[in-house]
Order: sequence, then C-alpha cells, then structure tokens
Amino acid sequence: MASSPCGSSNFDCGLEIKTRSVEQTLIPLVSQITTLINHKDKPKKSEKTLRAIQRVGQAVSAAVGRFVAVGEAIATENEELKEEMGLACFEARRAGNAIAQLTDVSGLEQPESEGGRGTVFSDRTGMVKAARMLLSSVTKVLVLADRIVIKQIITSRNKVLVTLDQLERVTTFQEFVQIFSQFGNEMVEFAHLTGDRQNDLKDEKKKARMAAARAVLEKCTMMLLTASKTCLRHPDCESARINKDAVFQRMRCALDQVIEIVTDSRPSGEAQSGLPVSLYTGLKDFKGKVEGLRESLFGVPAESVSAQLEALVEQMEEFTDSAYTPHEQRQGLLQLGGLVRQDTRALIAAWTEAQSAKAKEATEEVELAILKNCHSIGDLRKELHKIAVGRATELLRQHSEHLALEALKVAGGEGNLEAVAEYARTLSEQKDQLVETCRLLCHVSGTEPLEITCIHAEETFYVIGPQIVSAAQTLALHPSSKIAKENLDVFCEAWESQLCDMAVLLREINDVFEGRRGDKKPYLSLPRPGKHSTNLKTAKAAKLDSEEQSTIAKLGLELRLLTSDVDSEVERWEDQEHDIARQSQSISSMAFSMYLFTRGEGLLKTTLDLFHQAEMLSEQGIQLCSHLHTFSSQLLDEEKAVILSETEKLAASCQQLQMGARTPVQGKSATFQKVESSIQNTKGVMTVVVFLLPVCSKLIRKYKSERSSLGSPQNWREKRQLTPVREDATVNGKSSNGFGVKSLEQHMASLTFLESK
Repeated sequence: MASSPCGSSNFDCGLEIKTRSVEQTLIPLVSQITTLINHKDKPKKSEKTLRAIQRVGQAVSAAVGRFVAVGEAIATENEELKEEMGLACFEARRAGNAIAQLTDVSGLEQPESEGGRGTVFSDRTGMVKAARMLLSSVTKVLVLADRIVIKQIITSRNKVLVTLDQLERVTTFQEFVQIFSQFGNEMVEFAHLTGDRQNDLKDEKKKARMAAARAVLEKCTMMLLTASKTCLRHPDCESARINKDAVFQRMRCALDQVIEIVTDSRPSGEAQSGLPVSLYTGLKDFKGKVEGLRESLFGVPAESVSAQLEALVEQMEEFTDSAYTPHEQRQGLLQLGGLVRQDTRALIAAWTEAQSAKAKEATEEVELAILKNCHSIGDLRKELHKIAVGRATELLRQHSEHLALEALKVAGGEGNLEAVAEYARTLSEQKDQLVETCRLLCHVSGTEPLEITCIHAEETFYVIGPQIVSAAQTLALHPSSKIAKENLDVFCEAWESQLCDMAVLLREINDVFEGRRGDKKPYLSLPRPGKHSTNLKTAKAAKLDSEEQSTIAKLGLELRLLTSDVDSEVERWEDQEHDIARQSQSISSMAFSMYLFTRGEGLLKTTLDLFHQAEMLSEQGIQLCSHLHTFSSQLLDEEKAVILSETEKLAASCQQLQMGARTPVQGKSATFQKVESSIQNTKGVMTVVVFLLPVCSKLIRKYKSERSSLGSPQNWREKRQLTPVREDATVNGKSSNGFGVKSLEQHMASLTFLESK
C-alpha cells in the first residue's frame, strides 16, 4: 500500500467545541469527508463514480484553501495567535492537498492501473489519516478564531470598567454628562457582543448564566444613571450614597460574571459545579438508583441508598421549617417523607434477602418494593411542586397591585420618614417571602437553566429591596427633588419587572413539570382535513433528520429567544386582553411550536405541518397589522408615523412568510431550504412584534394618563405636546441598545440642568 502523502502528525485533536457557530461550520466538511471515506469499494468503478469522487475531493481542497486564507489573515492581525494559527493553517492546507491527491482518480478505471500512486481506493488508511488531520486542524483554526471573539468581549468589558471607575469618582454634573455619554456607547457595544455570544453558546447552563448577568446589567444601567444623578444633586445624603455604591458594586459583579462565562473560568476556591443539588435532581437520581436494582442487585450498596434518602429528607427542611408553609402542608409533606423512608426500608429488606439467596435478577418481592418506592417518590415530588408553585402564585397575586411600592412613593414625596420606615418594613417582609419562594422554586424547577433563573430572581429581590428603601429615604429627605423621585421610580420599575419575569418563570416550571418542555398555550393551527392550501395538499410530508436538526438548531434557538421577548413584553401589559397583546401572544405561541419542530419535539411532526403553521402565523400577523392601523389612528403624527412604519415592515414580513410557505418544492434539499426560509421569515415577523409591543404599551399608558388629566379624548389630541415615541432606533432588526433599556439619549437631555431644589 502506498504511503500516506499526509504523513504523521502529533497535532492536538482534543479540542472542545463550545459554540454552535464552530459546530455548524464543521458540518458540511464532515459530511463531504464522510462521503469520501464511506464510498462503496467496488471492483469496477464507473466513470461517473470516479468523476464524483474527484469533484468532492477538489471541493474539499478548494474550501480548505479559502478557509486557510482567512485563518492566515486573522493570524497576521493578532500577534498572540500567530504561531498557533500558522501551524493550524499549515496542517489544514497539507491535509487538504493530501485529500486532493488521494481523490485524483481521473482516467483510472481499475485499481491495478494506479501505477503505485496512492488513491482513495488503494490507500484507505492514508485517506482516514488525512481526514482526521483536516478535521483537527480546521477545528483548531475555528477555536483559535473564537478566542478573538472572547478577546473582543474582554476588551469591551475592560473599557466599560475604566469608564465605570471614572463615573464613580466624578464630582460635577458637567463631567458626569460627558463620561456617561461615553459609558452608554461602550455598554451598547458590550451588549451586542455578549448577546451574540449568548446565542452562540452550546451549553444551556452557561447560556442561562449569561442571560442572568446581562439582565442585571440591563437594570443596573438605568439605576446607575439615576442613582449617580441623585448623589450629585444631594452630595451630603448618606442614603443616596449607599444607593449609588450598591449599584456600582452589582454592576462590577455582573461584568465579572460575564467574563467568567466566556472564558470558562471561576474565582479561586469556587466549586466548578456552581449549583447546589436541588430536590428535583436528588429525587430523580434516587429514583434512578432504585429502578437500577432491576438490572443489578449488587451494583449499589444499600448504605448509599439510605444515606442519599436521609440527605434528601434533610433538604426538605427548607419547605417544612419555613414560617410561610401552612401547618396542613407541613404535616402532609412530613407524612410523605415518612412514607418514602418506610418504602425504602422495605425495599432494602427485600433487596438484602434477594442478595442472600444469590438471586441473579430482581425477585417478585424486590420488583413490588421498587414499584411502591417509585410511587411514593412521585407523590413526594408532586407535593413539593404544589407547595412551591402554590406559594409563588399566591405571592404574585398579592403583590400584583404593588401597594407597598406605591405607598413608599407617596410617603417619600410627602417627606414622611416615619411612614417610609413603616412601609419599608412591609417591603422587607415581601422581599423575604419572595427570596425564600425563589429558593423553593429552584428545588422543583426541573432543569439547570431554570434553576439558574430562580437563583437570579432570588438575588435580584434580595438586592433591589434595600435599594428601594434607601431611594425612598432619599426622596423623603428631599421631597421636592425630581431627580430623587425619578431614582425611586427606576428602582420600583426594576422590582415590578422582576415580578413579571417571575410569572414567566413560574409558567415554564409548570410546563416542565407537566411534560410540555416549555410548550406555551394549547393554541396550535395543526393541519386539518380540508384546511390545507392547494399546494400543501400535493406536497409530501417529511421529517427532519438529525443532521438537518443540527444545522437548523441555531436558527431555531434565535426564534425561541424572540418568543421569550414577546412573552415578557405581553406580561408587562396592563390589559393583556387588548387586541394587540392578544394577537401578539397567539403569534408567539405559533412561533414557539415552530421552534420545537427544529428540535424534533412538539405537535408539529412533519414539514407539511410546519409550512401550514407558517401560513397560519402569517395570517395572524396580517390581522395584527389591522389592529395596529386602528390603534395608530388615535395618535399624533410623529407617533403615528413610527407605528405605521413598523406595521409596513410587519406586513411585508408576513407576506414573504406566506408566499414562501405556499411555494411548492420538490426533493429533500429544496424542502429543507424551505424549512430554513420559513424559520428565518418567522424571525423577521417576531423581531418587528418585539419592537412594537413596548412602544404601543407605553403609548396606551400615556394616553390613559393624559386623558385623565386633560379631560376628553378630543382635548387629548389637541393639547398634548408632540413627543417622539421610538426611544431606541433599530439596526438590521436589532435594537441599537442591546440590553433593551430605555434610550440613553433621552436621559442625557435631563443631565444638562440641575433642579433648583
């Protein structure tokens, strides 16, 4: 056999792929190489087979050449990667040339005519070596290029930290205005970089941690602005200084968290696991061990099962020892825990007896004991879920009116420090209840990303509660200060926003518990007899294979994030039955089912189902356009122009989606391209909806407020001043402020003057 032209190499193959973009880039290359290696080795090769193999080899070589050119350009621009990247590019080019040489089978009809020159037919080992080297070196180039992205995020974070230090030390309003303008621009850049990274991460746990850190930065950006303004306006106010210091500290912690996630590092001494074991995880693992006895009676020692159960019972004390758990629920939980312990002891007894009898498989007594134990574990899990979710639901209902926050605002505005202290105690008690409830929800959340979201909610309530109190104290000391009032409003809005987020979290926990994996409302326009369009009737239904699901995964995830954004915005609407909110929710539910299709889940089973769903979604979007036109007729010219401009974009996106869904296609490749196009066009629809929802909500609130102060609706249109609605412009469908916070420019205007009092 001819020697491999690739030669031997000690090139490192142990490369971990952490992002979807790297994974997706490798898929076509893996597919082509697999085609070359797995070709059918027949004695006679047809001319068609030879040409096909040569074309694939040439395509691989050409693609590698272009790829290496980009890698070498990156190496030239980044001195610290020059040596590693140069080696990776050299190996990739060598492997690409080797594959081109091995697939150069032009003119060969029989293996014997190869004249000693190695080809893909005669040197299978050489082909495998070349393929391995190519995949390893290309992966190395991609991973090194990914370091540039990480470097950009770190550099952006460092710029933000430097400006943050400057902001913290400013003593004059003019200096603050200048530096905060720079800070705002740097935060927007950081938001875009981290947002793209979050979407690209493969690890769902890291993605959830990144989302939590970015949510903190979103809230802190506006808190930092108003807290700093208040401190500058009232430099001798201790509560204002405490408020400001807390915001700066939390912002730095969130920035550090982002870097820990993107660099995959932890502070020294911190456990790599990051999360404590929840009761859900513990019970699931315990049940798995119990059921594992069916396979092996000697695989697990009885002592470890007993010890694990006792650890779980001890964890349950967070539920049973809580002052907020009703007596009846506490007793019920203790009884269920006792029943699990009793059934476990019975299992261990039957298990030990079977071991003594040297049984090779589970006896009837062991099987019965396993079934009873699993049943009692299931009952315990249900009760834990019922207690945690029930308490969270009740708390959200109690605090939906935000009475404590409103009372603090009123007391602060009146300068009544005693009343502020009284309502601060009320808010502190609410904070303690919410913090404990978030801990309980963490135990029953069911997935690690949801556990992280629960921890983030707990930390947010714990931190913002005292900050609201200090902001109210500042206002009480300076009741005529507009800046102090604005500061309190911002902190109260952050609290209310977290309550809305908690409602969404609660729904997702329920979805996981009930086996819906986050599937939203039951509304779904599945194909029904007689309801398909003409084109869809004749189309062939198909399912995505695993490779196609992998290819479309990133696109599907982006759609999932947009549905979350829509849901969050709808949750903030005062009137969720408003036509715009209701229609948007329907669109979001349909888009979510399309996301589930990309994962091979949900009720959409075939491409036919997906295309029909896309067509129905476009019709819902067109109906939303009608509602928006009606709504815009009540607005002033500038506001109306913004709404109508976005409505036109929405209508165009819906028409494009509808046309694509109705276009007939033939063949597997064309069908998959149509699937990709449908998901992409749905993303376009959702992007516009995400922008429109908060704008419409703010206009409705403003309308109600001004109508009550101006009298009749007719006077409203005549007397109100013209004010721009759109607070943040969009670029390519994305908000220019990556965190989605209020426009920094709007607040910059208020920094140019000081109040007289």
